[in-house]
Amino acid sequence: MIRARVIGAGGFGGANIIELLALHPQAEIASVVDIEGVGKPISEKHTHLKSFCDLVVQAPDEAKWDDSIDVAFTATPDGVGMKVAPQAIGAGMRLIDYSGDFRFNTPEAYREYATRIGRDPHHASPQLLGQSAYGIAELHRAEIANCKIVGNPGCFAVATILGFAPAVKAGLIELDTLISDAKTGVSGAGIKPHPSYHYPVRYENMNAYKIGAHQHVMEIERELSLLAGTDVKATLTTQVVPLSRGIMATIYGRLKSGKTTAKDLYAVYAAFYKGSKFVRVEPAGVGVSNNDVRGSNFCVLSANVDARTGQMIVVSHIDNLMKGQAGSALQNMNILFGLDEGLGLMRPPYYP
Repeated sequence: MIRARVIGAGGFGGANIIELLALHPQAEIASVVDIEGVGKPISEKHTHLKSFCDLVVQAPDEAKWDDSIDVAFTATPDGVGMKVAPQAIGAGMRLIDYSGDFRFNTPEAYREYATRIGRDPHHASPQLLGQSAYGIAELHRAEIANCKIVGNPGCFAVATILGFAPAVKAGLIELDTLISDAKTGVSGAGIKPHPSYHYPVRYENMNAYKIGAHQHVMEIERELSLLAGTDVKATLTTQVVPLSRGIMATIYGRLKSGKTTAKDLYAVYAAFYKGSKFVRVEPAGVGVSNNDVRGSNFCVLSANVDARTGQMIVVSHIDNLMKGQAGSALQNMNILFGLDEGLGLMRPPYYP
């Protein structure tokens, strides 16, 4: 059995990976860590976990770093994963980090990211950056299988990169026309209360935020540049809508050829994701919605072409807490340990 530790167990990301691990046939939760609720069962905070996981929460300084744990999930904000990584790797563990600490594999790339979000540009464990892999399994299975640290991707990055990847790789679109218009549910802001996410404020309300400045665009541009073989820039506009969970990214790019049809585009996307369990591609005219992914690790893509304007329009749906966070993390754990990547994840979305 794979023995797992969840750090940041009190948040949405921690609760969701506990839910998945609790039902995983080849894993067991051996330790839960948080700065709140220490000495109490984690199921006292996340009451839906009663009888599934009643482990007592440990304080960070109480958790032992030894060979009793095989993998640690740091479901924590930026700055935590990079500090615990040396202890985890030194004890022979694998680390799957939810933050931006290991999404960039060189000190220079991390410095650019950290500067953009106003953090200290110096990484606490720069010697480990080269041992990490970026955690979009559909693009980096081989690297993930052979790494020690996985930098789990950002939720908007997952939806956008998966939506663009086949068209960029095939050279179908003009690379200076890439736009992702992405809407997310309120759970993307995390579990801590904030006046901006108070129910009366959010109900029947929506707004854009971090316009032209969202940190996930750096992941998007890096991954699309790797696929294109040249430097790529993209526009990402993020919005919050009155929804608990889910992301819908509407993705645009100008087609190079006026002869590319929706049928052609669908064929390219279907071929690209043929071996991917968790990406489903639908042709133009087939309705897709948040209901197709909620509570699941799936990404559902709708491939469309506006023949009048020559625009590719791909609609990408994911659950921000699953494919955008805990689901990807478990998928990456499966790959790290040589398991079928769908183990513990092949369940249908919630309905209704």
